[in-house]
Amino acid sequence: MLAFKRNIMNEIKNKSVHTFLNELASSAPTPGGGSCSAIMGAQAAALISMVCNLTIGKSQYADVEIEMQVLLQKSEVLRDKMTGFIKADIDVFERLMETYGLPKETEQEKFSRSIAIQSALHEATLVPLNCAKACVEIIALSKIAAHKGNLGVISDAGVAVMAAYGALKSAALNVYINTSSLKDRVFAEKQLAELELLLNGADQTTKEVYQIVKEKL
Repeated sequence: MLAFKRNIMNEIKNKSVHTFLNELASSAPTPGGGSCSAIMGAQAAALISMVCNLTIGKSQYADVEIEMQVLLQKSEVLRDKMTGFIKADIDVFERLMETYGLPKETEQEKFSRSIAIQSALHEATLVPLNCAKACVEIIALSKIAAHKGNLGVISDAGVAVMAAYGALKSAALNVYINTSSLKDRVFAEKQLAELELLLNGADQTTKEVYQIVKEKL
């Protein structure tokens, strides 16, 4: 049953919004917050792509044509990466849940179970952290879109940065919860320190992009 469920959930990116929301609202543990973070980030990247596509080829934006083409390529790479995190989050969460279900009757079983749980927690920390890194990249791209993009869709650059920022903060929560259970505190603190650097830089950039967009409306 679990294998069947995993196969179904891994195809979530190909499902309708209605189906995804029904599964999200259900009592099933996946999809959950991690998948939502990835989808928010993918939506942000897609919005940047839209701004690019509605800027490229317009005579009044000829001076930024090449720059917007490059931006489009980058946003599409990130959209694909964020979409991949949907599956990655589901996979690592289900692996973690499986480790908690391992037998723990004997001392050896307890030891093996603990090792397996900690290994899964390492991976469960890195998946949302990598998602957060991608979100920061999307936030940076949204600034270019806000500066250079077609004014007719400039508000979408603002929506993009807010979606990416929401995805970043959401991914951060998953890093926090997983590192709290890690016994390897050196590894945990290293990941938390990297996360804080990402968050601090993104806070200011997001505010700047939002203000840029607002002033152009």
